[in-house]
Amino acid sequence: MSRSLIDCHNCSQRFEAHYPFCPYCGMKAWDELTLGVLFNNTISNYFSVDARFFKSFIPLMFKPGFLAKRFVEGRRLLYLHPTQIYLFISVVFFFLFSFISRKQAENFDTVLKNDIERSHVYLDSLKQKQKDSLSLITIQQKVDEHPLTVPIDQEKTKAQNTKAGRLKSNPKSSVIFEFNDFEIDSMIVSGASDIEIYRKMGMEDDDGFVVQRIYKQALKLFKNKSVGSILQAFYDSVPLAMFILLPIFAVILKLFYFRKGRFAYHLVFSFYFFAFIFTMFSLLVIIELIWKSLPGWIITLVMFSIVFYLFLGLKYFYGQGYLKSFIKSSAVIFVFLSIVLPFAFAIMGLMAFLFY
Repeated sequence: MSRSLIDCHNCSQRFEAHYPFCPYCGMKAWDELTLGVLFNNTISNYFSVDARFFKSFIPLMFKPGFLAKRFVEGRRLLYLHPTQIYLFISVVFFFLFSFISRKQAENFDTVLKNDIERSHVYLDSLKQKQKDSLSLITIQQKVDEHPLTVPIDQEKTKAQNTKAGRLKSNPKSSVIFEFNDFEIDSMIVSGASDIEIYRKMGMEDDDGFVVQRIYKQALKLFKNKSVGSILQAFYDSVPLAMFILLPIFAVILKLFYFRKGRFAYHLVFSFYFFAFIFTMFSLLVIIELIWKSLPGWIITLVMFSIVFYLFLGLKYFYGQGYLKSFIKSSAVIFVFLSIVLPFAFAIMGLMAFLFY
C-alpha cells in the first residue's frame, strides 16, 4: 500500500506525510503561521533562549576569552553564537536602562525648571533695583543740570546692550549665544516669527545649514524649557553607538595583535566582551531599580571587574604572557577610553541636540 507524499514548504522536497518534520531540512510538516509561532520563531532565531544560552552564560561570566577561543577553533554549535548572545544581553540591558533614563530625564527637567524660576525671581529683583537706581540718577541729573551726564549714560547703556547681545567671531562657522532671555520671552509672547527671534538671537542670513539648525534647536529648547528631551535622545542613540563602537574596538585589538588572526577573530572576542559589559551594567541597573541608589564601591568594583576581565580574556584568547597581556590590555583601554569613547560621546551629544 503506497503512502501519501507531501511537499516541504521550506525546501520543496517531497517526503511521506506521516513524518512530523521534513527529513531534509527539519521544517515542521504542518506549521500554520500564527502569532505564537511568529513570536516563538523570532525568539528562537535571534535570541536563542535555549540550553545553549545557559550553557554559554557561565563561561561568559567566569571564563574570560573561553567562548571566543572555542568559537574560532570551530566549536560553534555547542555554545551560543557571539552575535546572538550579544543581541540578547544588550536588548535586556537597554530595556532595563530605559526605566532609569526616563526618570533621569524627568528629574533633569524638574531641576532645570526650578533653577529657571529662581533665576527669574533674582533677575526681577535686580531689574527693580536698577530701575530705582536709574530714577535716583535721573533726579540727580535734573538737580545738577549737567549736560555731559546724559550722553555718558547713553554710552554706558549702549555698551551694556552690546554686551548683552551676541558675540560671533565667524558667522559661518561658529555660534556663541549671549542674549537677554527676557527679550526673547517677550518676543515669543507677542507672537513674533521664528525668523525674527533667530535674528535677535544673532543668526544671520548667510549662515550655513548646521548653524541655522543650532539656532532652531536652541529656540525650541528655550520655548520648551526642557533639556530632558535632549538627554533622552542621547540615551536613545546609545544602542546604535555601542554597535558601531564594537567593531572599532575590534580594530584596536587588530592593531595590538596584528599577527594573531584575521579581523573576524578579534570581532568574535569583542562580541563576547561587550556582552559581558552589558551583563555587568544590567546588574548595576537592577540594583539601582531595587535600592534607588548605587553605592560608589559597587560601581568601582564593576569597573575593576571589567578591566580585569579584559586582561584575563586577552591572555587566554591570544595566548601571551601576563606582562604582555597586562601592557596590551592597559593600552587598549587607554586608547578606547581616552580617544574613541569621548569622540563618540561628542558626536552623540551633537546629534541628540540637532535632532531631538
